[in-house]
Amino acid sequence: MTKKILIVSQNFYPEIGSAGNRIKNIYLLLKESGYDVDVLTTDPTYPNRKFYEDESFWDHEELNETSDVTRIKIRNRKYSRSFSNRLYYYLEMASKMVGNIFRSKKKYDYVFTTSPPIFIAVVGLLAKYKFGAKLILDIRDLWPDSLKGVGVFNYPFIINFFHKIEKVLYRKANEIIVNSKGFIDHITDQEENVQEKMTYVPNAAREHEISQSKSDSESFKAIYAGNLGLAQDNEMLLHLAERMKERNVKLTIMGYGYYSHNLKDEMEGRGLDNVNFVHPRTRNECFKLISEHQVGIVTLVDKDVFKTVLPGKIIDYMTCGVPIVGSVAGFSKQVIEDEDAGFVSETKDADDLIVYVDRLKNDALLQKRMSKNGTKYVREHFLWENNIQSLLSLMEARKEKVPNKLRKVEL
Repeated sequence: MTKKILIVSQNFYPEIGSAGNRIKNIYLLLKESGYDVDVLTTDPTYPNRKFYEDESFWDHEELNETSDVTRIKIRNRKYSRSFSNRLYYYLEMASKMVGNIFRSKKKYDYVFTTSPPIFIAVVGLLAKYKFGAKLILDIRDLWPDSLKGVGVFNYPFIINFFHKIEKVLYRKANEIIVNSKGFIDHITDQEENVQEKMTYVPNAAREHEISQSKSDSESFKAIYAGNLGLAQDNEMLLHLAERMKERNVKLTIMGYGYYSHNLKDEMEGRGLDNVNFVHPRTRNECFKLISEHQVGIVTLVDKDVFKTVLPGKIIDYMTCGVPIVGSVAGFSKQVIEDEDAGFVSETKDADDLIVYVDRLKNDALLQKRMSKNGTKYVREHFLWENNIQSLLSLMEARKEKVPNKLRKVEL
């Protein structure tokens, strides 16, 4: 008998960003594996709902025509630095999803819910009890710790309340999926006896996405692709762009998010004509553009919580065979350096990063080696076609054979 799964997620196709892409691929691969899958999500709004008035983002015919996806309309605008506005957005979204779930006459064997935001995980927990299903909790970031990390919210009483909810979710989940090994110690510190529940399923690429050959170019260009939000070190990116101008290195910024307009205005005000801002685009078009560059830039603010994450852009750069120069720490640093896929500086100094850019610019063999190392690592560790097997094994009661079961690790 075909098992039925309900996926509860804020983000889904056609939204850009790693969260929407992650849930889209999980949905598609579960369907391909014979599961009956429904998705409860919102209308696309990340990072801006106006993006999705452009039909080019709706480029997956099967997903456009399916009746498996229920989209909740949210009236409140989320993307504000104001925590009260964000909280209202999350509560509106969660309440509408709960209403949909309790009106549903369907039956499910599994509820797959993803966090952040933690409110969606709570919706998933309620769905578990409504349907008498097993709950698979997908952790993409550590929430509420990431709120403190970006400086959005730091009221200890409410943070502690969210931590209590976090612990309940870990305790009540039947299985816990993490997309970064850096989350392991935090989760086990928050709630004992969850070690056997945890499985590592990272963000990944599809096989066809890394089959494209690296674009050959006589020029040397750098790219920053992704969110320019509260977690990214945008000041570092600004100073690095200045150093690049001194060396006649062009920088493409395909960015979006809270600080994107401010950063563009600041760079234009400083006369950084070596920087080209381009609008966000579909995943396929994004990969094509990234492949035309010789170095990919990644930055994160210097907070402990961000030492646990592995930004999606790191995997994207490696998928496209682009060496990385990063201002990151923790798990991200470990992956980049262990696989010789780029260079990392923890000093938060653009003068250090530009040294690595210069090394890549002046050494074609180094570029080629790091390019090959990146794509090799993606093929071995970051392919959805392989990594989905861990999730399938959990649901097919083959727990003793589950790949990527986790232990505490040192970062």
